[in-house]
Amino acid sequence: MSARILLVDDEVAFCELCSLWLQQAGYQVETCFTLTDGLEVFQQAKNKQQAFDLIIHDLALPPTFRPEDTLAQLNHYQGVPVLVLTGHDDRALAIKAIEMGAWDFINKPVDPELLKIIIARALDKHSLLKQVSQLEHELEQSQLEQNQLNSLPNFGLIGNSPAIQNTRELIQRISATQVPVFIQGPSGTGKEIIANAIHQGSDRNNNPFISVHCGAIPADLLESELFGYKKGAFTGAEKDRKGLLATADGGTLFLDEIGEMPLAMQVKLLRVLQEGNYYPLGSRQLESIDIRLISATNRNVPAAVQSGDFREDLYYRIKGLTISTTCLDERKEDITPLVNFFINLYNKKYKTELSIHKDACQWFFNTPWPGNVRELKNTLESAAAICLKNEISIQEIQLIRGDDSATNHITQKTSVPELSNQPLEEQVQALEIRLIKRALSQHQDNKTHSAQALGITRQGLINKIKRYQLE
Repeated sequence: MSARILLVDDEVAFCELCSLWLQQAGYQVETCFTLTDGLEVFQQAKNKQQAFDLIIHDLALPPTFRPEDTLAQLNHYQGVPVLVLTGHDDRALAIKAIEMGAWDFINKPVDPELLKIIIARALDKHSLLKQVSQLEHELEQSQLEQNQLNSLPNFGLIGNSPAIQNTRELIQRISATQVPVFIQGPSGTGKEIIANAIHQGSDRNNNPFISVHCGAIPADLLESELFGYKKGAFTGAEKDRKGLLATADGGTLFLDEIGEMPLAMQVKLLRVLQEGNYYPLGSRQLESIDIRLISATNRNVPAAVQSGDFREDLYYRIKGLTISTTCLDERKEDITPLVNFFINLYNKKYKTELSIHKDACQWFFNTPWPGNVRELKNTLESAAAICLKNEISIQEIQLIRGDDSATNHITQKTSVPELSNQPLEEQVQALEIRLIKRALSQHQDNKTHSAQALGITRQGLINKIKRYQLE
């Protein structure tokens, strides 16, 4: 779209001639003959979203014909470049015009070619300045948003992926409530960290946070661990013992891997959550408790409900607000911050000054992590422990892995097969089949992770598996 120019001059003949020059050069031109009309037309065009790109303005205009009066009004053009025209060959007036906001100064009589050059340069420079201003504004907004993000506590969750940011926001919103929280996601994705963060952000933070791993306690001991017991309740109960429910009174009880809890224990837990009281083993004295429950699992609980392995009524009692964690392969952008965080943590703990070579860092980024953050942390700490210098290199990773897979993961290159006499289409299919099989093998038949490794969608991978009958 051609630039719009407003020409303000009281000489009608000059306006007609100048308009002709500029229209021939491809510009849209509108003329006014007084200062008042010029300002009014300018404002009307701006209100209609048809703002002018440049103003050509005479200084000696009616009714006063005083250049000083016109100069005093230039600021009303609000940053649009103004080329000042005058018949007065006055250097002091030219300087004054520039000081008062004029873009440039040109004397009459006007050279048409010179005028076109000055206009083109003014428009180009003004366009660049607008772009710079827009970029500065966007940068300022970006920094403001980042500062706002940084001002939020990270709750021990390292990274800035959308998944992590959403989890942080959820933690901040639900911490002050008393609603039960259900955390679901793969192992090693920080479910206990999230639970602890919710507790610390709640009004219960001065009371205990009790974590119970339901899958780590044998089924026959889980009841006594949770409910406690009285002396003589069973063989070996030589004295009263306070249970974890009582220990958590007033605070938060975190039941990790609740999907592993035996059905019989699920019934008893449901009663506690419904009634707010329980009987310790071997006691007829009813104990009351006030706890906030946070539970977590890596199992598909709705599927377990359908199969009868988990009670439906308990599921609806514990699910409350649900937070879903994501595996590390789905938020690759968090890997480098995690690596740096764990190195700094290691350095503080062992008073070392380790860093990591870029190749080793790239290996961490390219490697699939079925164990997620926990596996990444353990691998990094193992490499740090055997590091002989102050930099973790790919050699340390090869040593702890026991093979040369570390080098392969740096470049992620695929060797090109030898050409055969088969048609090209058959060779391409054979290569696709080989790559798909290898990806599925490396990711334990997980189609989502395999598709990510191959750079295709999950549905695209499923279609290829069906086409090549690989199941």
